[in-house]
Amino acid sequence: MEMKKRALVSVSDKAGVVDFCKGLVQNGFEIISTGGTAKALQAAGINVIGISEITGFPECLDGRVKTLHPNVHAGLLAMRSNPEHMKQLEELNINTIDIVCVNLYPFKATLEKGADFAECIENIDIGGPTMIRAAAKNYQDVAVIVDPADYSKVLEELAAGGVTLETKKYLQYKVFAHTAQYDSLISNYLAGQLGITFPDTVTFTYDKAQEMRYGENPQQNAVFYKEPFVPEGCLSAAKQLWGKELSYNNINDANGALELLKEFGDTPAVVACKHANPCGVGTGSSIHEAYMRAYESDPVSVFGGILAINGEVDEATADEINKIFIEIVMAPSYTQKALEILEQKKNIRLLQIDNISARRKATAFDMKKVYGGLLVQQYDECLIKGEDMSLFETKAEVAVSTTPSGKQKTTYGCGVVTDRLPTKEEVEAMMFAWRVVKHTKSNAIVIGKPGRTTGIGMGQTNRIWAAQQAISHAGDEAKGSVMASDAFFPFPDCVEECVKAGITAIIQPGGSIRDKESVDLANANGIAMVFVGERHFKH
Repeated sequence: MEMKKRALVSVSDKAGVVDFCKGLVQNGFEIISTGGTAKALQAAGINVIGISEITGFPECLDGRVKTLHPNVHAGLLAMRSNPEHMKQLEELNINTIDIVCVNLYPFKATLEKGADFAECIENIDIGGPTMIRAAAKNYQDVAVIVDPADYSKVLEELAAGGVTLETKKYLQYKVFAHTAQYDSLISNYLAGQLGITFPDTVTFTYDKAQEMRYGENPQQNAVFYKEPFVPEGCLSAAKQLWGKELSYNNINDANGALELLKEFGDTPAVVACKHANPCGVGTGSSIHEAYMRAYESDPVSVFGGILAINGEVDEATADEINKIFIEIVMAPSYTQKALEILEQKKNIRLLQIDNISARRKATAFDMKKVYGGLLVQQYDECLIKGEDMSLFETKAEVAVSTTPSGKQKTTYGCGVVTDRLPTKEEVEAMMFAWRVVKHTKSNAIVIGKPGRTTGIGMGQTNRIWAAQQAISHAGDEAKGSVMASDAFFPFPDCVEECVKAGITAIIQPGGSIRDKESVDLANANGIAMVFVGERHFKH
């Protein structure tokens, strides 16, 4: 039995497939095809062998069963170098299949359009993955194409004498990458349908978005991958309007700025960030006012930083931004005049992020790779315990107990723990600073006034250093500011620094065994202090 050169073609994505099959025919191949692909090829004048002619069995069950047949899979899996395999094909009158061109039912596109469960399940391909995996297993004899981008390379090599072994191995790799992503999307979708947050095994899939010049440092290679379903308001969804490609550090730092910006909702806000930490944050009645407050918080650190802005950048704001060097500006929109001003600097990057204030999806995860493992957690979406704003006008419950050693222990609930309640202005300032400290690397202290930070201390190995750093940055602005601490005070030394600096109110989680010492010192100096019950470590 003389084996004919045959290619099996069945694709959901029909881009380029007609020209590809014309090229196959020119290289002496017969085309086997199925369903809609066969109709498209026949309409283009290409002779097609229907899959039923190969299997001797009609397509059935609404097309669910058509290629799952020995006449197909024996032709794919027979090793041409194995005489016994070839003898069996001849005895069974089965022809080899030398090229497989298949891409799968559009499960991802079905999810993206918000289809219901039944439609999503119906778009899980069965025969396609089976065929391409079979062909990839027998890579030395079968070239299998799942990506239209590879059509031209295959045709070029066929015209030169045949698809090379090196290319077949590359195509083999692409098959298993393709099916791994496909199965990952399905399993993650089904886990979500069942409400499974942390499954026993997990696979995440990402698409390469950008190759980078280098990583954190020039000696490190790096790539940026994006999620297959890019959510609103994130860097992967950004449109770059101006400037060179983002670097590894640009993306990491910009993400930190975006995370904090989302805390302010629709209130005009500007976040200036450096090394993924906020260095100046401002809100106001306009974007211009918010920018000036953010800039004036720390003009030194803002230089060379990243700006995240939740409203349109206008001419006046652009003029101010252009007075210093800024790496990146992210905003939902820019006026034409603002773009003209900002584009005067070649080293600035301008990003447009639609719906920049969009909150994260409930199914989103915060992940940190460690050597040999992966840490996965839900995002810190809580601001204060129970989101209960009445804490600022309610005295906390106080319980006094005796320890086994005979010492008295004072425990405080959530609410105002000092004699003095905070003023309305202090509450506004405390909530502002609390939003900022939530997104500042621990140990973190933020001091501020309504609508602006005055000093930020971050990433310190003890809390007193963070407090001293924040107060030092604030200078004279510390007086009349409030302080926010991402975790409790282990000692009263931070309150001592508040007294010396003229800070009038403190917001912190509470929960230290020495809370009473901090409360007593605050009372002695007329400082209002509120325990909110939630800490915000960020590492």
